[in-house]
Amino acid sequence: MTAAPRTAVVLGGGALGTSVATHLARAGVAVTLATSGALCDGASGRSLSWLNSAGDRSAAYHALRLCGIDRYRTLFAADPTRDWLRFPGGLWWTADDPGGAAETRARHDVETARGYASQLLTREDVARTVPDLDPEAAATASILNPGEGWVSLPHLVEHLAAELRGRGGEIRTGLGECALIVEDGRAVGVRDAAGSALRADAVVVACGAGTSAVMARAGVEIPDASPLSMLVTTEPADVRAPVLNTPRAAVRPNPGGTFCVDHDWYVDRILEHEDGRCTVDEAVVEELLAEASRLFAPGTRLRAAGWAAGRKPIPADGEPVLGAVSALPGCSVAFTHSGATLALIAGETVAHEVVTGRRHPLLAEFTPDRFAA
Repeated sequence: MTAAPRTAVVLGGGALGTSVATHLARAGVAVTLATSGALCDGASGRSLSWLNSAGDRSAAYHALRLCGIDRYRTLFAADPTRDWLRFPGGLWWTADDPGGAAETRARHDVETARGYASQLLTREDVARTVPDLDPEAAATASILNPGEGWVSLPHLVEHLAAELRGRGGEIRTGLGECALIVEDGRAVGVRDAAGSALRADAVVVACGAGTSAVMARAGVEIPDASPLSMLVTTEPADVRAPVLNTPRAAVRPNPGGTFCVDHDWYVDRILEHEDGRCTVDEAVVEELLAEASRLFAPGTRLRAAGWAAGRKPIPADGEPVLGAVSALPGCSVAFTHSGATLALIAGETVAHEVVTGRRHPLLAEFTPDRFAA
């Protein structure tokens, strides 16, 4: 077994990168967290960040997500006054037609079979459970998952970054486009846009939707399928709700009595510019908020305080990509769609691999090596 690294560079200042860096620092590694811009200025800053393992997925992925939720519950228990982490449950429904009814029943059956808390609700049940919702907006049958929650990732990143600094870690922001330094077939650091080198015994790439490009420049293929997305943050509203996933709007509470809202029906109306910036016509924002407002009691109007668009990190096969890259010793990757739910457990398990040099059993099916063929 190789010696544990004394130093590490983590490339990426979102929830995954900050979590990996903090867990490495907890293990006694001297860590530098490096990012092209500011902390949390990418996908983590515009994530719905619904903490869940709802629906149908592989057994290994479900187990990993449950561990992810468990780590958040531990964090919540340490300080229940944090207003950026809550577990109010999640309410889901789809189209109110025969096909939708069959989909709802199938989803409920799958969740129940694997022991995931799942309750079928009628419109009358919804009215009793979430009084601020308009029950007529819901489908005839909905699913309540009472164990689910949400997190504000900017607050989580701030929390982890404070711990990282407290443990002696260094955070470098505004580095521009960075590249891996590879010598004799091994990753030995990161070079920033100005040409400065950050050398270390181990490197972890956690660049969200940019991960594939960073790895490709080092000769490692990790296929990407990251779509465009947008998140709208509202002004404070005098309504209360759990996380809502509905056919035309997904809504979650946010600190300060605000809400975060997104969906995917407007993706083709997001404009991606050559420099990577994304813009959205304000009419799309208003249309989305109108859909979200209809979920609540008549007369409710959600107003936008701001919005942001960009790529949502999703590997090509939809499964997480976590752990050591055999084709590039010294390098590990943390790249996944469920960055919010998995942030803490992914940071823990990837750091474990870096420190011990051994594959973590939870990550066996999510190794980057699956693309090597």
